[in-house]
Amino acid sequence: MSDMSETKKNRLSGVVRAQIDQWMTRYPAEQKRSAVIAALTFAQEENKGWLSEELMEAVAEYLDMPRIAVFEVATFYTLFNLKPVGRHIINVCTNISCMLCGCDKIVEHLQTKLQVQFNETTQDGKFTLREVECLAACAGAPMFQIGKKYYEYLTPQKVDAILEELE
Repeated sequence: MSDMSETKKNRLSGVVRAQIDQWMTRYPAEQKRSAVIAALTFAQEENKGWLSEELMEAVAEYLDMPRIAVFEVATFYTLFNLKPVGRHIINVCTNISCMLCGCDKIVEHLQTKLQVQFNETTQDGKFTLREVECLAACAGAPMFQIGKKYYEYLTPQKVDAILEELE
């Protein structure tokens, strides 16, 4: 193995490599590229929520995949961030159910309160606001997701209370 290849693999921490190795046990040895989504997720989580080009290259090297194949996955799925994001990502659903239930008022309130537009991060680095197509919680519209938690039946007052509770 060349020094360059070893350097790329070492850009993934021991913790991330161990997580990837554990995930790869789910697949036949010759199918380790099946772990690409998990590998990118582990790398992103350790890197404060975003993937640098260097990290994506390291994942490609670690999984013996073409660099472009990893980049295609990272750019296709909205769960991957290719630039720094806030500590809390607010994914606001603006699909039909949420729209009919007043998500426009929630969006306007968030944009005014946080002083950002979609795909922007607050100056203090606390929040990134994103528009998403559907979070599959139509019965609780309007709603948004922060981290892995869904917040439903939103009102501007409820939004304020949720944001105040976050670090």
